[in-house]
Amino acid sequence: MSPFLAGVLQLLALIAALALAYRPLGDYMAKVYGSTKHLRVEKWIYKAVGANPTVEMRWPAYLRGVLAFSAVSVLFLYGLQRLQGSLPGSLGFASIDPDQAFNTAASFVSNTNWQSYYGEQTMGHVVQTGGLAVQNFVSAAVGMAVAVALVRGFARSRTGELGNFWADLVRGVVRILLPISVVGALVLVACGAIQNFAGIHEVGQFMGGTQQWNAGAVASQEVIKELGTNGGGYFNANSAHPFENPNAFTNLFEIFLILLIPFSLTRTFGRMVGSVRQGYVILATMATIWVGFVLLMWAAEFGGHGPAFEVAGGAMEGKETRFGIGASSIFAVSTTLTSTGAVDSFHSSFTGLGGGITMLGMMLGEIAPGGVGSGLYGMLVMAIIAVFIAGLMVGRTPEYLGKKISTREIKFAACYILVTPALVLCFTAAAMALDTPGHAMTNSGAHGFSEVLYAYTSGANNNGSAFAGLNADTQWFNTTISLAMLLGRFLPMVFVLALAGSLAQQTPVPATAGTLRTEKPLFTGLLIGTILIITGLTYFPALALGPLAEGLAS
Repeated sequence: MSPFLAGVLQLLALIAALALAYRPLGDYMAKVYGSTKHLRVEKWIYKAVGANPTVEMRWPAYLRGVLAFSAVSVLFLYGLQRLQGSLPGSLGFASIDPDQAFNTAASFVSNTNWQSYYGEQTMGHVVQTGGLAVQNFVSAAVGMAVAVALVRGFARSRTGELGNFWADLVRGVVRILLPISVVGALVLVACGAIQNFAGIHEVGQFMGGTQQWNAGAVASQEVIKELGTNGGGYFNANSAHPFENPNAFTNLFEIFLILLIPFSLTRTFGRMVGSVRQGYVILATMATIWVGFVLLMWAAEFGGHGPAFEVAGGAMEGKETRFGIGASSIFAVSTTLTSTGAVDSFHSSFTGLGGGITMLGMMLGEIAPGGVGSGLYGMLVMAIIAVFIAGLMVGRTPEYLGKKISTREIKFAACYILVTPALVLCFTAAAMALDTPGHAMTNSGAHGFSEVLYAYTSGANNNGSAFAGLNADTQWFNTTISLAMLLGRFLPMVFVLALAGSLAQQTPVPATAGTLRTEKPLFTGLLIGTILIITGLTYFPALALGPLAEGLAS
């Protein structure tokens, strides 16, 4: 079977699996977030943190809950790393340096999972399981909670109440993420991923000699890193490591986990606003962009020229022979169109245009299907922009889901879409102008610029993957990427929750003959065009200096 045909069959199998899970999971999540009952274990958690889950919150209170919880999480994870040398199960590893500890804490709390360290040589069992894995759960649940709050803003009227953050957070972990993760971890263990606390031991090498490896609770962390669109690997090789991703089946299963909740949340959205067709429009937009990017990546990676390309059947540099170009391309597109950042191949080794596709996927705002929660609320913000543009074309006040999109809502939406481009471009420009990355770059020219641009794009968009040719473990990169991750995560949430509060206060307006039908395929096309045009106008000059220049020169 040709590598291309194998990739096509894997793509079709993945789409079929996602289609089977879409309706039951989407309906279940809608039921979870609409429930008024609390499980016994949830009541214990509320009592432990001193929260009252029955109190409805307006958007400022909801935001304070998000920020307070995340700030405490950063401090806790930072302290855990700084104390690692004194903790049991540290495997003899020293405490983490202050700048790297802050970078890692900001990374995992912001759902980015950017790693400027070698996991198997730096983090002990306590930090890995009690720190990083815990944040994989709760940071994903925070994103889902904010998305649900925005959906409630559309669904409710004449009130500014958006639900209870603590209830949404706990339910997301206990009722959604934990059950799926338990099943997923069992699947990975059955397929060869490791799960133990054996510590460091000697292993034989194929060519003779031995090498030291440390084991750990890998499968349980692997499943939530993908399911929660986190991305941080237990090992430095991430999902290219056979202990994390043993074979072609687990590779496809991990892609399925990455896409499962972001796609299914569109069904949850449709259920909560009372129109599943609205959810199908958002789903169609996400799926069209995702499939389109996979096809573009295949064209870039299978279509290379020269003897090496012809012998290997495509651009095999930096890719696992266990997976091949087809599956590696699907993984790369899926991980960069979501805020996952996990890798089963090294994006720096992709062709110039292929690397540019991964970068553009993040620059879209990671909304196709995007991160857990963040993809849905990012897409809904883009939908507001799209109906506003359509309203300008016909000279009519735009409406979306029965809510008027006035100046106030457009200001919040505009601020949302400007945050991450400003962070990416300003930090990249500062790094290049100050020549700070010079000693950290292993490549010069267009590819070297791409390494820096990719790093800040990944950080500000909360992706976490890297081009791998950049040594980011410096004070400059640890500090500036930390700022990009935190601002790129929480500033957009401010505008999303303010938008949700504004929408929830409105009185619904009835649809008329002049109302744009947002449940039709025409709106899907308008939304896709809006996303691509806004992103292209923002990032095209930077892309022209990096991956486009490299791709055209090759």
